Amino acid sequence: MAWAIMLMGTGSDVGKSLIAAGLCRAFANRGMKVMPFKPQNMSNNAAVTEDGGEIGRAQALQARAARVPASVHMNPVLLKPETATGAQVIVQGQRAASMTARDYFKNRPQFMPAILDSFHRVATEADLVIVEGAGSPGEINLRNGDLANMGFAHAAGLPALLVGDIHRGGVIASIIGTFRILPPEDRARLKGFIINKFHGDPDLFSEGKAFLERETQTPCLGIVPYFAEASRLPAEDAVALEDALSSAAGGCKVAVLRLPRIANFDDLDPLRQEPGVSVRLVQPGEAIPADTRLVVIPGSKSTMADLAALRREGWDIDLAAHIRRGGHVLGLCGGYQMLGRMVHDPEGLEGPAGSVAGLGQLDVDTTLLPEKTLTRVTGRHVASGTQLDGYEIHLGHTDGADGARPFAMIGNRGDGAVSANGRVAGTYLHGCFGSDQFRSAFLAALGAETSGLAYEHEVDAALDALAQHLETHLDMSRILALAEPV
Repeated sequence: MAWAIMLMGTGSDVGKSLIAAGLCRAFANRGMKVMPFKPQNMSNNAAVTEDGGEIGRAQALQARAARVPASVHMNPVLLKPETATGAQVIVQGQRAASMTARDYFKNRPQFMPAILDSFHRVATEADLVIVEGAGSPGEINLRNGDLANMGFAHAAGLPALLVGDIHRGGVIASIIGTFRILPPEDRARLKGFIINKFHGDPDLFSEGKAFLERETQTPCLGIVPYFAEASRLPAEDAVALEDALSSAAGGCKVAVLRLPRIANFDDLDPLRQEPGVSVRLVQPGEAIPADTRLVVIPGSKSTMADLAALRREGWDIDLAAHIRRGGHVLGLCGGYQMLGRMVHDPEGLEGPAGSVAGLGQLDVDTTLLPEKTLTRVTGRHVASGTQLDGYEIHLGHTDGADGARPFAMIGNRGDGAVSANGRVAGTYLHGCFGSDQFRSAFLAALGAETSGLAYEHEVDAALDALAQHLETHLDMSRILALAEPV
């Protein structure tokens, strides 16, 4: 029999994902078979699972924390925003539809059976399931037909803990407010609360803690100090993107274009952890700095729309000047597609059917196709001969003359393309910078000092540190006691 408990938040980015990952590692360290689960997620940062689908990056990290393979059933509904009012709907790892927000909310109850099916599949393999909600259960305008928070908690019969972020301020009001606006049947599912991201002496919050316990009639399960090592872990929420990439001084300067529909930006995490590299996120309205050594065009959920946005910012002109000065450009997935001559969308997958001119920096053309490529790969970087591991997650096929100079070889198949002068390259391989030898060789070719960073080891070390952090500051035994059988 599996037991389960759910983490909900007073809002987005309060630390639910991180605490869930820490609990997964902590209870796994106690010898339990732990599984993460999130019924519905919204993110363009996705991971490819071993069973051939895609889920939110946070659930992949939580699976790693639990030391179990990531599965499509850990995040059965994933919404990937394509426009301001619509998203691609991924169900049990596969693209099911593209829907406007209005249509999705009207029809979302149809996805509950798949969510419950996945939850029970996960639970049958676990001793303990750590479930993460999305946003806040306090969004009562979204309660009817809810899949992400209390709607799922009722359907699965789960108890929940409420996480509040004291760092942003107003934590007392946000916790009490969440309790008070919930209907009684929802409120009864909240069995306690956690104060997250605390700075300073927790004894100074003793009066606030007592007040919250009295007003909510539930216990505080702990006051968790701010965990600085979280920056060593892949982030899922774009809210964290601005903090993750900053204009650090010195070193080899890398500029990353802040596309409106940026996707899989955790590709950049290993670069920003290199002490000899400074990574800057170029915001709309800013020019690409003239002293940049490498410009990265990251992944995109909507290649054609983000290509148009890139041009509106004048970054196409900046890129051409950067290349003339001897600078280098790397396009990742959607960024690779933008670097070519043309992008064709004959079936209207990203909007009206048609074609648009690319940046023309690579002699390749892309045709968007409805079948999505979802695969984990191991390959060899052609220029350095080093091994790289990554994953492909894209719509479309790219070919052309520059493809004769592939970025990488995957078995006998070439991936990506490199320009004749070697300054412009593109690849479909997400996650490749996590491969230490490849990253060191790639950066050395740019003239950067490399540090011998063992990136994957650092991620696991950070997860272990997070687990110990929670063991120290949370009442783990009481949390386990609050879990219920499913």
